[in-house]
Amino acid sequence: MAAPMLCLLVIPLLALLGAFSPAELYEGLQSERFGAALGLSIQTTVLSLLLVVGFGTPLAWWLANAREQRARWVSVCVDLPLVLPPAVVGLGLLLAFSPRGGLGAPLASLGIEVMFHSTAVVLAQVVVSAPFFIQSAAAAFRRVDPDLMLTARTLGQSSRGAFFRVAVPLALPGLLSGAALAWGRALGEFGATLLFAGNLPGETQTLPLAIYTALESDVRVAVAIALVLAAAGVLLLWALRGGRGRWAWESHGR
Repeated sequence: MAAPMLCLLVIPLLALLGAFSPAELYEGLQSERFGAALGLSIQTTVLSLLLVVGFGTPLAWWLANAREQRARWVSVCVDLPLVLPPAVVGLGLLLAFSPRGGLGAPLASLGIEVMFHSTAVVLAQVVVSAPFFIQSAAAAFRRVDPDLMLTARTLGQSSRGAFFRVAVPLALPGLLSGAALAWGRALGEFGATLLFAGNLPGETQTLPLAIYTALESDVRVAVAIALVLAAAGVLLLWALRGGRGRWAWESHGR
């Protein structure tokens, strides 16, 4: 009974692998569209990950230590991008940051344009990927023994010092896993980016958008880019599974 589901899960990847010969796929990767989209995807996903980790870590710590009732409502808000269709997220960002929107109007008065620029790509990636990091980090922080934090404070550490010297090292496996998942989600973001940032080559066209465009002209390019994204996903899963195994082995050894 399990075989049909397993087959269905691997069929898309097998279809991509068998669509063209390695030589044809290599030719597809020589496309200028691929190089520009790859560079933009790397730049925007790295920046969005820095923003997610920088602003998401304090929120995750708060969620891990806040009262259950308040944390529940905040957690619902954090999880919303997971259940909302990407098109809904993109449309919401478009309305918020449009020249007449609540956020776009003040920015426009300062001469700052967000829509249809790489900034919009980063914002879309942050919104859709942040829940993966925040919830993983919050779960990791909840596993930190409060007595260890109290001990650090009694030994002279400030609250910030105890956080960075005790909580962060103990929660590091969960933080890294959440960051990896957030980066993978940002790398594959399509719908919100298309609506909010557009599909402008060299400006807002990331790898998923490049696949969409390449389908109209050269399927080889689309398949080649798709396989690059698939390879990134496989490596990400391998790193996550391998990392968890190493951390578990090291913890057991101690």
